[in-house]
Amino acid sequence: QVQLVESGGGLVQAGDSLRLSCTASGSTFGTRAMGWFRQAPGKEREFVSAISASGSITYFKDSVKGRFTISRDNAKHTVSLQMNSLNPEDTAVYYCAAGRPYDLPSPGRRQYEYPYWGQGTQVTVFS
Repeated sequence: QVQLVESGGGLVQAGDSLRLSCTASGSTFGTRAMGWFRQAPGKEREFVSAISASGSITYFKDSVKGRFTISRDNAKHTVSLQMNSLNPEDTAVYYCAAGRPYDLPSPGRRQYEYPYWGQGTQVTVFS
């Protein structure tokens, strides 16, 4: 089992930055791809970003490319999402997700590829 705890959400003004962090339990963190997803009010949960187990491969939703970066520290069992130039369309609950151990080298971008999920952290951006 893997437990994930997100932190770093908040209420910010358009143009501001936030850094989300996710801490994972268990000894297999370094073998799992990690992902960030978000769900806006009235919308389905969607992919935001993912990083491979080694950290060498990253993917981003088109609308956040150039504004968001993802990183991980396998020694500390953490994955972070740095979000810059936030706009109101980024308002959502952000979820951290962990993939299966020793899965494919490239991180997944679909929810079914992530069996473990955190509780989510709210990000609200006002104009």
